[in-house]
Order: sequence, then structure tokens, then C-alpha cells
Amino acid sequence: MGEPGYEQLGAVFTEALAEVILTATGFSLDSLPPKGDERLFDMIGMMGLYGKNHGMLYISLDEAALRVLCSYMIGAAQEEITRDDLTDALCELVNMTAGGAKRQLSGDEDAFSLSPPFVVSGRELALTTKRRVQQICGHLGNEELNISMTVVFY
Repeated sequence: MGEPGYEQLGAVFTEALAEVILTATGFSLDSLPPKGDERLFDMIGMMGLYGKNHGMLYISLDEAALRVLCSYMIGAAQEEITRDDLTDALCELVNMTAGGAKRQLSGDEDAFSLSPPFVVSGRELALTTKRRVQQICGHLGNEELNISMTVVFY
């Protein structure tokens, strides 16, 4: 694929996330324009990206939206889903998104390494990066779900 620019990388990651959600849950989500008041939801799945462009992928959504997605992913009623189920589902979404983007970006599996995924959760979360990093945001949603994805490169 050559050396993609940051905007192309953002599009690849956003497309990978949309594909993962469609495959795992059957939900087709639209790409939404940035809102300008970027905020993080109460659950964030994260993964380090290592290669020519080092960075961090994070996917943020609220617990209610994740509960809906998780219900479809594991085939359980929403009220039966535990906190561990939510964490596992979000880690899997991050892992599959990064893996899908990796496949699109390079045929060489060693060209792009991934850290294990992890989840941060809580209220009024904020992530701050050092200055002069390239940050690309993607948003997917429909009437019921809103998912924010950010890739930060340094």
C-alpha cells in the first residue's frame, strides 16, 4: 500500500472499526463528522501501535452502547452481561480493529506490531498527549449508538 498519510491511516482505522462492528454484531454504522466538542465516553479500549508510525488507538463509547454491542457479540441478554463481559468485548473490538487496519496497511505481518489491548473506565475521563502529535478522529453511529475512535501518532 506504500506509505499512507495520516488522514489515510485514519480512514483505514475507521473503516476497520465499522467492518468489525458489522461482522460482530450486524450493526451498520454511519461515519459521522467530528462534533467539535470531542469528549470521551465512560469506557475506553486502547492498544499501542508499533512500526514506522508509532501510536495509540483508542475506542471510546458509553457503557450502555457497549452493553448493546456486547449483547449481540456474545448472544446474551443485556441484563445478564457482567463488567468482565463488557471489558472483554471492548478489548476484542480494539484488537480486531487494529488487526483489520494492520492487514489493510501491509502484507508484511512484522511491519506493524500491536500491544495487548486494555480498557480504562470511569467518569469524566480525559486523555492528554504531548504537543505536536498527529491525531486522527473517526466517529461511527446511528440513532442508538455513538462510538468515537482516535489514533494518535508520534
